[in-house]
Amino acid sequence: MARFSRHPASAPPVAPERERTRHLLLRGWMVFSLFFAFTAPGWVLGFGVPVTAIVGGVIVAGSAVMVAVIRPPFQWRRLPWIAGTFILWAGLSIAWSGWRETSALTWLLLVATTFQGIAIASVLTWREIVRAIGAALGWVIGLSLLAEILVAWLVGGALYAGFETDAAAGAPEWISGGIFAGARIDGVIGNPNLLGMIALLAVIVFTIEFAARESRRIMLGVWIGLSVLTLVLAASVTAWFTAAGVALVLTTVLLMRTARRPGERTRYYIGYAIIGAAGAIALWIWRAPVFTALDRTADLLDRETIWTAVLQRAGDHLAVGGGFATPWLPWDPAFQDWIVLDGRQVTQAHSVWVDILFQLGIVGVFLLGFAYLAFVWRSWFFAVDRPRWDLRADRPYSALTLLPTLTAAVLLVQGLAETAPLMGWGWMLMILLGSKIKQSPHIGEGPAEQRLAIERGELLRTP
Repeated sequence: MARFSRHPASAPPVAPERERTRHLLLRGWMVFSLFFAFTAPGWVLGFGVPVTAIVGGVIVAGSAVMVAVIRPPFQWRRLPWIAGTFILWAGLSIAWSGWRETSALTWLLLVATTFQGIAIASVLTWREIVRAIGAALGWVIGLSLLAEILVAWLVGGALYAGFETDAAAGAPEWISGGIFAGARIDGVIGNPNLLGMIALLAVIVFTIEFAARESRRIMLGVWIGLSVLTLVLAASVTAWFTAAGVALVLTTVLLMRTARRPGERTRYYIGYAIIGAAGAIALWIWRAPVFTALDRTADLLDRETIWTAVLQRAGDHLAVGGGFATPWLPWDPAFQDWIVLDGRQVTQAHSVWVDILFQLGIVGVFLLGFAYLAFVWRSWFFAVDRPRWDLRADRPYSALTLLPTLTAAVLLVQGLAETAPLMGWGWMLMILLGSKIKQSPHIGEGPAEQRLAIERGELLRTP
C-alpha cells in the first residue's frame, strides 16, 4: 500500500546555467580588441605611435594566450588561405622593397590583424560575434558624440593631437569640437570619413540585432538612432554612397530569399547587375557635378591629385610593386613630404586598388581581388541560401547571416575611395567573418559553434 509523503519525488530545483566569469572576461577582451581596431587612428593622435603599438601588441598577445588555453574546435583546412596568399606575397615584397623598414613594420601589422580576426572567430559563436561587434561600435559611437560635446563645451574649439588645444603648436586636428556649429565631426577616431563608415556599419549591426529579435530592442532602437545621427554629422560622401550600395545589396538578398524555383533568382541577378553597373558608371561620368552639389569638390580634386601621383610612381615597378606599405609611414624618407595636401602629409592612396598596384604590382592586385572574391562569394550564399545540412529544407533564415555580405558591400565600396579596408578593422572583419563562415557555415550548429558549451562558459578541449 502506497504511503503519503510530504517529500516530492522530483529532482530539487537548481539555478540555471550562467556564463562563467572567465568567459565574460573573454568576451570583454574581444570587445576591447574590436574597439581598438575601430579607433586605432584616434589612439595614434591622442597617445602617439609607441603607446598605440604597445596596446596593440598586448591585445594580440592576450588573445594568443586565450586561444591556447581554450583550445576551441579548429579546422586548419578551413582557414582563409586565399587571403593568406596575399599576406605571403606582401611579406615577400620586403626582399625587393624600396622602403624595407616600412614594409616589415606594416606587414607585421597586417599579420597581427589577421591573427586577431581568426582568434575572435575561433572562440566566439556567431551570436556572440555580432553582439561583440555591436558592443564595440556602441562604445565608438557613444564616446565620439560625448567627446565632441565635451570639446565644444570645455575647449570651445578643436582638440589637437596629444591633447593640445593651441592650433599654433602645429599638431594635426583630432576632435573638431564643432558639433554645435554645424561642422563635420571627427569623433574619437579623428577622421570624419572613417567615423561615417563606422556609423554606417553600426546602423547595419544594430539593425541586424533588432531584426534577430534580441531582448534589448528598445536600447537597440536608441543605438540605431545615435548611429544615424553620427552618420549625418560626419557628413561623409563616401559613407553615403556606400549606404546606397548596401541598400542595393540588402534588397537583392531579401528578394533572393523569396525565390522558390531554381531559375527564379536569375532575373534578380540581372537586375542587380544592371542597377549596380549603371549606378557606378553614372557616378563616374557625373562625378564632378555630384561632388559640386554635395560641396565636396575639394575632396574629389584631392583624390584625383593623389591617384595621379601614385599611379605615376607605380609605373616604375608595375609587375611586382615597390614594396608593401599600408599605411605609408610618414617618417620614412620614401614617403616623407611626398604628397602634402592642406599642410597634412598623405599616408595612403585613398583607393585600395591604386595603393596595392603601387605597393605589390599587378600580382598583388590579382591576389587581393581573388581574396575579396572568395569572401564575397561565401558571404553572399551564406546570406541567400536557406540553412540546410540534412533533408529538411524549411528552416527559417537568420538575420545574422546578413552581416558578412553587407560588410563585404561596405568594404568594396569604401575601397574605391579609401585604403582603410586593407588595414585595421576593415581587414580584420574580412578575415573574421570569412574565417567564421568556413569554420561554422550554419549558425548554432556544428562542432565549431557548440552554442551551449561556449555561451555557458565551458572550456572546450580537443583530444
